[in-house]
Amino acid sequence: MTDTGQTNVLVLILATAVTAGTPILYAALGELLTERSGVINLGVEGMMLIGAVSGFMTAVVFKNPWAGVAAALLAGGAVALIHAFLTITLRTNQVVSGLALTIFGTGLSGYLGKSFIGLPLPVPFTSRPLGMLSEIPFFGPVFFNHDPLVYLTYLLVPALWVFIYKMRPGMHLRALGENPSAADSLGVKVFLSRYMYVVAGGMLAGVGGAYLSLAYAPSWLENMTAGRGWIAVALVIFALWNPLRAMVGAYIFGGIDALGLRLQVLGVMIPSFFLQMMPYIFTILVLVVVLGKNRSARTGSPGALGIPFDREER
Repeated sequence: MTDTGQTNVLVLILATAVTAGTPILYAALGELLTERSGVINLGVEGMMLIGAVSGFMTAVVFKNPWAGVAAALLAGGAVALIHAFLTITLRTNQVVSGLALTIFGTGLSGYLGKSFIGLPLPVPFTSRPLGMLSEIPFFGPVFFNHDPLVYLTYLLVPALWVFIYKMRPGMHLRALGENPSAADSLGVKVFLSRYMYVVAGGMLAGVGGAYLSLAYAPSWLENMTAGRGWIAVALVIFALWNPLRAMVGAYIFGGIDALGLRLQVLGVMIPSFFLQMMPYIFTILVLVVVLGKNRSARTGSPGALGIPFDREER
């Protein structure tokens, strides 16, 4: 293969990595916000599925992909609201509640989408090159020849970084996760704020699911997230609760997925089931490495993560 051919293959893999990493990135950003507020939500997979089916059904009915995104936002937020009520108001076990939401979301999405299986999406999101940016050698095709939902992450990630680390509300968010009692004593409305961030996290997870059904693979299939919600949860740990690191990590996971698909196309003699396992094997290895560096698993982790807040115990 010539140097030009190798460069084209590399560009194709990297561009696919951005696309494949985008649904994971949306879900990871949502979980990052939720965990920054001190709440663990392991229902990301279920919220993504609900977002995927809601977005697809709405886009089919209204023939507008943005209507599908709006529906996914609302659906993901509604499911997250259930988790918020159970864990913040009733102070139930957050891990159990999240797992229950995943089971609930998987079953409900399968039921709601049953009649939509096999239907084509009339108006999927398509690639829209960003003018002169898309013509930049190498970087243009990799980053600036995608659909609008990919471009939206280019704005969302730095905006969240600035919000979390440079703005006063972001300081309050970090305080919610580190020491909610101290935040409460300073006048921060802990219960309301945690509700807001849990719901916002669910909305982003819903958009991540909708990206799969409206852009990445414009269709509806049961369990089409294929474990991406769990990868998003792991990615938050890998990113040390930092949006910029989450973006890099999402593209790495997307690249591993894209590499597996590319190897299949090239006819590399590796069992297909192993290629499909590659992103998940990589996820496990990453967690082992990251957590191995700090056996207490507290590097960057909010100090009060997973601990229900009770004003009477201040």
